[in-house]
Amino acid sequence: QAADSKREQFRQYLEKSGVLDMLTKVLVALYEEPEKPDSALDFLKHHLGASAPENPEIEALRLEVAEMKEKYEAVLEENKKLKTKVKVY
Repeated sequence: QAADSKREQFRQYLEKSGVLDMLTKVLVALYEEPEKPDSALDFLKHHLGASAPENPEIEALRLEVAEMKEKYEAVLEENKKLKTKVKVY
């Protein structure tokens, strides 16, 4: 009885901390992989590691990349418009 109580407390702890949800998501992703990886353990390590808290510097770089992508798209659009104007002349 005491072992069952401990087990249930541990399960609740894992559920409350989001561990069960994260493991479920990764296992579902593995299940849905069309071509299963050679190492399921490496797949789990990679996907669980990817969701770990990130370094603030990495987040800053992600934001910078997003801004650069927006600027790039704007430049492409401007280039397209200018090419159209050049054709007219």
